[in-house]
Amino acid sequence: MKTKTRVAIQGIKASFHEEAAFKFFGRDIETVECNSFKQTCDVMDDDKADYVVMAIENSIAGSLLPNYTLIREYNFAVVGEVYLPIQLHLLALPGVKFEDIKIATSHPIAIRQCVDFFEEFPQIQVIEGNDTAACAKKIKDGQLKDTVAIANALAAETYGLDIIERRIESNKKNFTRFLILQKSKTATEKGINKASICFQVGHHVGALAQVLQIFAELNVNLTKIQSMPVLGRRNEYYFYVDIEWKNVENYDSAIRKVLKYTVNFNIMGEYVKNDKV
Repeated sequence: MKTKTRVAIQGIKASFHEEAAFKFFGRDIETVECNSFKQTCDVMDDDKADYVVMAIENSIAGSLLPNYTLIREYNFAVVGEVYLPIQLHLLALPGVKFEDIKIATSHPIAIRQCVDFFEEFPQIQVIEGNDTAACAKKIKDGQLKDTVAIANALAAETYGLDIIERRIESNKKNFTRFLILQKSKTATEKGINKASICFQVGHHVGALAQVLQIFAELNVNLTKIQSMPVLGRRNEYYFYVDIEWKNVENYDSAIRKVLKYTVNFNIMGEYVKNDKV
């Protein structure tokens, strides 16, 4: 009997992390629930999960900077990515009507993404919770008839709740990018056209510009660059860069040249671009 792929996520079943896992792997997986991003890494480090799905940036909230550090410190391999549209709905017990609602609860970031909606209904008390899916589960477990959760459609399906108001998020084009992590690098997948790399440069004029110019000259496109201070070292930074290419020979040549101008260079992962929302 084939064992299911074990995927560690931050949060519980029906969270956005599980939805992202389903989108990448399909539904025939075993979800390993974790209380924190660090715990997802510990679980995989202990061989209790085959992959980690980790949010890395949101189009509204920006980058999740501590997660870059986790990936680098655990030396996990980035083997894929998935973009997930963030669609937020009001979930309630079956039979509950909108006029019955007194309380709405969700994760603080989800609440902030729905402020325009709740300004129109000041009679509803908005209370912060730990997780979107956990708030939905609490309504089911407690049979709370005066409370709604702000969560995704997967949470409604999982916990037997009705969607009484759809798409209440203020920005309808909001999405989150998740990285798919594996404990160690495996044989390179065919058709790779994207990589996540990390490096430092010397503290002198034009040091970073030299590196960026190499990529530009070889038609290797930078899709993201993120800096993070090196702990305890003034004016020193790690640069986390996502690059993509059409010609893999250009990419290989760029990496060889960039090595001459960087220190602590690390290819965190090479994978197939997957940015469809």
